[in-house]
Amino acid sequence: MIAVWISLLSNVALTVLKLVVGVLAGSQVLIADGVHNAGDVIATAAALSAMRISKRPADDDHPYGHGKAEVLGSGIVAIILVLAALYIGYHAVLAFFHEPGQASVLALGAALVSVFWKQALYVYTIRIGRKENSKGLIATAYDHLADVYASIAAVIGIGLALIGDYYGIHLLAYGDPAAGIIVSILVMKLAWHMAQEAIDILMEKTVSEEKLSEYRSLVTSIPQVKRIDRIRAREHGHYILVDVRVSIPGELSIQQGHDISRSIKKAIMERHREVDEVLIHLNPWYKKSL
Repeated sequence: MIAVWISLLSNVALTVLKLVVGVLAGSQVLIADGVHNAGDVIATAAALSAMRISKRPADDDHPYGHGKAEVLGSGIVAIILVLAALYIGYHAVLAFFHEPGQASVLALGAALVSVFWKQALYVYTIRIGRKENSKGLIATAYDHLADVYASIAAVIGIGLALIGDYYGIHLLAYGDPAAGIIVSILVMKLAWHMAQEAIDILMEKTVSEEKLSEYRSLVTSIPQVKRIDRIRAREHGHYILVDVRVSIPGELSIQQGHDISRSIKKAIMERHREVDEVLIHLNPWYKKSL
């Protein structure tokens, strides 16, 4: 939660910085980047709310927990990024039909501050997000990465405009809006990746074959397991649910079957901390007579 609060406060500060400097310096790309940051404030607030809901324990209405709230939060962030990309691209294109403004060193400085600030936030947030397998934090980290792209493009665009002013190359003055178009494309691409991942989880797409293979190995390590009839797993936000059907000797007692189920569950959950539940169905197995 601390990482999200840091992100939220940072986005508020950067929004104010970019919009104020962008208006004073007349920088189209910095104003667009500031609007993008304003969207980040909403996106981070949505991620924070979703993460709080996802931490709630399972109840009668939600027996599998509330983990998908984080995925919904990630989807909201993706939608906001799409809207920001469209806004940035639209106004960047419009800028080509007007006389470019005077390039500003102040705008360049604000963009550089944003690059380093957002890169630090991205590294910090993505590390914690991956450690905790938090979709909300990972979405927030990707949002920071989109800002890094946007700010780098702003630095390049404003820098080209400054060079154009200094050497009297009028064409370079359009580096600012050109950078805005590049930013919109990069942000849209990142938003698409986030949206696709959120949709996959909401549609209960299976986990990677690599993970399934690891689960299979752990299940077959239990001596009494004669065959895996089916194994499935799906992400449910920051945790994973695993379904296993195995065959064990049919002459074993119910108590022995129960103990085997516990052993399978323990083997998977001890090795994979992100697994929250393992649902096991036992089938009888009999040795075929010759």
